[in-house]
Amino acid sequence: MSGWMSWFAGKKDTREGARDAIVGLRQQLLMLEKKEEHLSKKVEEEMKKAKANATSNKRLAMAALRQKKAFENELVRIEGTRLTLETQVNAIESANLNAETMVAMKKGADALKGIHSNLTAEGVDATMDKIRDQMELTNEISDAISNPVNMGIVLDEDDLQEELEALEQEQLDDRLAGADRVPSHIPTSPVGQTAGRVQSQAQTEDEDDEEAQLRQLQAELAM
Repeated sequence: MSGWMSWFAGKKDTREGARDAIVGLRQQLLMLEKKEEHLSKKVEEEMKKAKANATSNKRLAMAALRQKKAFENELVRIEGTRLTLETQVNAIESANLNAETMVAMKKGADALKGIHSNLTAEGVDATMDKIRDQMELTNEISDAISNPVNMGIVLDEDDLQEELEALEQEQLDDRLAGADRVPSHIPTSPVGQTAGRVQSQAQTEDEDDEEAQLRQLQAELAM
């Protein structure tokens, strides 16, 4: 337990130390920026002084130029120092970010390890096989429930089709047999001949009607 506490305490101290270092470096950078502003003003003042005495007082003008040069050299040194501090701040921030990232990644790895501790590839395969078996059983039950109940009678579609064709042929034969049965009559007198012609004409019309019906029936059966 003490080991874990010391580990967490060390992590906390590291984070606080990095934060304090960054705060101190940034404060130093602010101070250097103010120093740069002050020196820049001094350089401008010495330059003005040198210009004002360039012809009237060369000795004073040269002194102003030397002072300006000194200020410029100081500005160069401060600029280099500021650059070093900024680089250090960036390095600390980057290192701190990397450390925090590693802590987060370690927590993620531990979480995955805990999740997978009770899982194995074989166990997952076995579970998936059970799921597939149950899904197949469910489909079989659904198919059985959805099929119509025939009370144990097995129907042969081919036999039914043959029976239907036989009935159609029987109806066609009956109609053809009815068309062949034509009544005959022999006239014995002119009156009978006239009546026979009338009857023959009526029979012809009946035959035409029957033939038309027969052709219509044949066409329907052919469809």
